[in-house]
Amino acid sequence: MTTAPTDLLLVAAVLLVALAGAVGYRVVVGPTLQDRVIAVNALGTTAVVVLAVLSAAFDDPGLLDVALVYGLLNFLLSVGLARVLGERSDAQSSPTGGPR
Repeated sequence: MTTAPTDLLLVAAVLLVALAGAVGYRVVVGPTLQDRVIAVNALGTTAVVVLAVLSAAFDDPGLLDVALVYGLLNFLLSVGLARVLGERSDAQSSPTGGPR
């Protein structure tokens, strides 16, 4: 692989990490729990993309395996958190305040 595409991919990876820092602000500040969950999901997705870009830059297919596993874990985390938050909102909206 030539150096020009490698350099371009490394610059893209650095820019994605910088943007992830901005999303990290939303994780800390909120304002709601749902905003924080979406921001954590966005950080996980960004990590998968950065791993894929680094895999292409360094011509290392092993990083794609790591990106795939991390993407699956990110998806499972999102589904689990959505289920927990959905059950919590259902419990709060029921007239008795408890589970249905």
